[in-house]
Amino acid sequence: MKISYVALSVCILCIFLSCNRTPSKQQTLERVALSVNGRQLTVEIARTREQRVRGLMHRGRLEWNEGMLFIFRKSQYLSFWMKDTVIPLDIAYLDKNGKVTDIFHMEPYSLVPVRSHEKARYALEVNRGFFREAGLAVGDRIDLSDIQRRFF
Repeated sequence: MKISYVALSVCILCIFLSCNRTPSKQQTLERVALSVNGRQLTVEIARTREQRVRGLMHRGRLEWNEGMLFIFRKSQYLSFWMKDTVIPLDIAYLDKNGKVTDIFHMEPYSLVPVRSHEKARYALEVNRGFFREAGLAVGDRIDLSDIQRRFF
């Protein structure tokens, strides 16, 4: 009988702990304001490998004027996918000077890699349609001088 109480206590404790566990904590990333063709955009900065891998996965929503800027130490061909990402996004690849080299639509949950055609140092993800609304096109430039001063 005593073993039953111990087993029952362990089961109740396990249920209690699993119910009170918060799902993977949302990481707190530094936020920076950017201007995209005169439109204000607040971006979270993903600059470590772990931050870049997690990206916008497991998020239920993203405000219209928010996004994520992925920063890489050196220019390289970049490739992104939408694993575990429910929000329809657009991605812009930017060179070291902030020039837009590519813009792509990204499908939620897609495992198909979206590759840059040129070497890029930054990737900017926003809600689908934000770039179109802002009039951003390949060849345009986003001022990243504040980002370069702060993170390099």
